[in-house]
Amino acid sequence: MNKPAMQNGAPPRAWTAICVWLLVALLGIGVLFRTTFTADLTAFLPKDPTEEQQLLVEQLRDGMVSRMILMGIEGADPQARAALSRSLAKQMRENDEFISVNNGEPVNQEADHAYLFNNRYLLSPAVTPDHFGTEGLHTAIGETIDLLASPAGLLVKDILPQDPTGEMATLIAQFNSGQQPRKQHGIWVARDGSRALLLAQTRALGSDTDAQEAAINHIREKFERARAEVGKQHAAASSASLILTGPGVFGVNARNTISTEASLFAIASATLIMGLLFFTYRSGMAVLLGLAPVLSGILAGTVAVSLGFGTVHAITLGFGTTMIGEAIDYAIYLFIQSGSARNSAEWARKSWPTIRLGVLTSMAGFGALLFSGFPGLAQLGLYTIAGLISAAFVTRYVLPSLLPREFVVRDLSHVGRTVQRAIDFLQKLRWILLLIFALACATLWLQRDQLWQAELGALSPVSQADKDLDEKLRKDIGAPDVRYLVVVKGKSLEDVLQAAEKVAPRLDTLVEEGQLAAYETPTRYLPSRAAQRVRLASLPSAEQLQARLGQAVQDLPVQTSVLAPFVSSVDALARVNADEQTREQRLLTRKDLAGTSMAMATDALLIEQKDVATALLPLTANAEHVIDAERMRAELARSGVERVYFIDLKAETDKLYNGYMHEAVLLALYGMLAMTIMLGFTIRSAAGLARVMIPLVIAVLSVAAFFAATGERMTILHLVGLLLIVAVGSNYALFFAQPPKDEHGNPTAIAPTTLASLVFANVTTVIGFGVLGFSSVPILSAIGKTVGIGVILALLYAAVFSGSLRPRAANASHDSSRSTGTP
Repeated sequence: MNKPAMQNGAPPRAWTAICVWLLVALLGIGVLFRTTFTADLTAFLPKDPTEEQQLLVEQLRDGMVSRMILMGIEGADPQARAALSRSLAKQMRENDEFISVNNGEPVNQEADHAYLFNNRYLLSPAVTPDHFGTEGLHTAIGETIDLLASPAGLLVKDILPQDPTGEMATLIAQFNSGQQPRKQHGIWVARDGSRALLLAQTRALGSDTDAQEAAINHIREKFERARAEVGKQHAAASSASLILTGPGVFGVNARNTISTEASLFAIASATLIMGLLFFTYRSGMAVLLGLAPVLSGILAGTVAVSLGFGTVHAITLGFGTTMIGEAIDYAIYLFIQSGSARNSAEWARKSWPTIRLGVLTSMAGFGALLFSGFPGLAQLGLYTIAGLISAAFVTRYVLPSLLPREFVVRDLSHVGRTVQRAIDFLQKLRWILLLIFALACATLWLQRDQLWQAELGALSPVSQADKDLDEKLRKDIGAPDVRYLVVVKGKSLEDVLQAAEKVAPRLDTLVEEGQLAAYETPTRYLPSRAAQRVRLASLPSAEQLQARLGQAVQDLPVQTSVLAPFVSSVDALARVNADEQTREQRLLTRKDLAGTSMAMATDALLIEQKDVATALLPLTANAEHVIDAERMRAELARSGVERVYFIDLKAETDKLYNGYMHEAVLLALYGMLAMTIMLGFTIRSAAGLARVMIPLVIAVLSVAAFFAATGERMTILHLVGLLLIVAVGSNYALFFAQPPKDEHGNPTAIAPTTLASLVFANVTTVIGFGVLGFSSVPILSAIGKTVGIGVILALLYAAVFSGSLRPRAANASHDSSRSTGTP
């Protein structure tokens, strides 16, 4: 049975290090259990975001558009699809997970009609003093009479005595101002009639992926139940299928795709790496101990961010764990270069200074991120620095004492000698590599304006086919474009309702000009109290109205006696207006919408928080699907509303992402500068500094040129990969650039075991990240290809250029004792 080396009497310092490690780990675990993890998009926001940026994140996270689910029922025949639509909608309406479910059925029709009719004079924007003047009455009644010959004639005829001025017609026209879906068998269908359509809005926030997934699963379950029930009357129902789309569906599918592929590739790479390490170490305990630096780094990084920022963003955890991936190399250097537990002290004396310098180099590079104006980047910097410090501490002071006493790795000196021969050969051909590098620089220069991806959508795993389906269903159903919104902010609901009423005429202008197809506003269902008061004040008394009607209908085919119900209704409201207390009680509130389908629409468009209220006005673009942002903002400015914003979700998202990318690139360059300065002070030699930095710069530029040449624009994930190339590659360059010295201070050849350890560390990194390059998920393939290609080039360039630039060794004796080079 293998016993840890420390059991033979570890020095007090080793025991102290182990105790400190365990104590800190226990404290860290305690902090971890109290840590708040969040996937909040505020990680992408600057510390002091603009109002538009804050609104953008609110809408992406909590907004109405993020909670929409569009459904299509395909297959079967029209009758079966209609029956399935009704059955599915009925079941969903009974489920509290959905705020609204619409399939074209006249649900709540009686309640809706009663609300509109009974409150028509409070709801109709046409109600003004002029509207109830003699000329206004003449015009309004004449237009209503003209409607008798239209398809709406039956409805108008029935209510003409109560509503001769056409307030109901005005309200209905408002609600139908946008594109309406085609109806067949009483339910919504696609333009070509090939599928039934439904539109639902979840109660859960769009950012709550778990709740969105639960809602989607319930929809599928209810559809299967509907298919079984409808199939009893319509045999064709069994061939029907359900399609779903929308932001929530995209989010759930993306998470599942990423999770599935990440798990698959993680298992594959872990199996290969563990197999390789077990073959090399010949000890299962050593393989497990090799994970200690990485796990300690993850714990330390998470705890540091939790204590420093209060919460840990998911983006920090994901990227940060990737960034400290070099920590697994530390154990490989220890195990292979020392060769056995007995030689760990010698390894610490000879090799540790080089690794320590590599750690400090990485910390200097990542330290620049701490000064970011974006919390996500600042957290990433702190996470990486804390993680690397912890991993380095464990490797240097803990692992040597925990190694099994009889631990001896496989003799890999022959691998090192083979590598040395390959290096000697490649150094003779380095002019070819220089030519390749020159071509890389030329490619980067020619493609300098096309290097970085400007659209966040490039990171989405959603296929183009799914995007096309979403666009098609959205067109068929006439749903508001998830891209465009007008947002009004205020201190209270009354403030934002009044502001929305001031904005509406400006939007009407754009609709009339064809700049805008339609828009939605909560004031159609719930006008501000101020607007309702003005409308009540516009209503004349019975005596005034009778006199005006007598003149208004003189040349119209209607008798004033027929309009007695109209006079009575108006007079009742006019009397209400005469008493302030009664008037205030009559004004509509949110409670009056209860039981109507408009209640759900109002809840979606009005958001009331502690100290602020928000009104959303979704916009439907014109046939060209484009809204002129400059013109829109100019019209909104003319409204006189102070806190009104036009939000192009796509444009604002891309703008925010570009700002994030720009700062990340800038900080990465600052990090490279910090690394260079630190290495310069440490090495104290321009030639030595060049030997370290040249391979890193060439490797990074070569990888960037590869993506430019293949037409793949780089994203934030590629940048993370480039940073990791520098972090890992700096260790390679330091080992090659600074020749080992004998006891007299004369340079010697690099030990074969040192070369072997570098190769094995490189292979594990390539396996760990390279397999991700085959993923269909952009965020996985980007970092996989970047790191997989980059670390190979970093090792190659370090061996060829660093080795050829350093002073020649005084002797080339091979180290049979497995000793390694020291800086």
